[in-house]
Amino acid sequence: MRILVAEDAKDLNRLIVKVLTKAGYSVDGCCNGEEALEYYHGTSYDALILDIMMPKLDGYEVLRRLREQGSDVPVLFLTARDAVSDRVKGLDMGADDYLIKPFDFDELLARIRAMTRKRAGSRSNLLTLADLTVDTERRTAFRGSQEIPLLPKEFTLLEYMIRNQGIVLSREKMEDQIWNYEYAGSSNNIDVYISKLRKKIDDGYEPRLIHTIRGAGWVLRIQ
Repeated sequence: MRILVAEDAKDLNRLIVKVLTKAGYSVDGCCNGEEALEYYHGTSYDALILDIMMPKLDGYEVLRRLREQGSDVPVLFLTARDAVSDRVKGLDMGADDYLIKPFDFDELLARIRAMTRKRAGSRSNLLTLADLTVDTERRTAFRGSQEIPLLPKEFTLLEYMIRNQGIVLSREKMEDQIWNYEYAGSSNNIDVYISKLRKKIDDGYEPRLIHTIRGAGWVLRIQ
């Protein structure tokens, strides 16, 4: 899952990025509203965290432009403003949530999970397909009663696939979800991760769930 953090306080920006990355998200960070729009239009994000008081374009203006363009990406506002009128304004403009500084990072993570569940139409942190169960909060995966040990990137890839089960996902889409803009690695890394994930998820289990669609990508589904 990929998240954009737009916060002009650089120390806080770096800290949020660090915490979200440790939690398993792919994260990009920027420091003003214009950059936020440039980043957003450059790739696909599952959620945006926007400071309201940013230079060039404030969070309200960034959100207004996104909603006018038809984007329904979940948006959480961060702000030092605690007036009810400010919260009402943000929510009425289409924000999904509002967190007042200073805040607890566990609460931030919980609110991100709640926003993304809502977008996916789910009330639970558990995602399932056949006997595969993925717990996005505990970051665990099971086939039946057997826990599948996964490295952080493997789990992130599996979560993305099960959130989009039945949809053919290209290498480019997967790369956008797994790595941020600072990553510069081998172009076959997704192939390597898919191979490792397939061995862990499918070897010794029925039905097989990870399928290659030649020339298009991969899909998680019951064949």
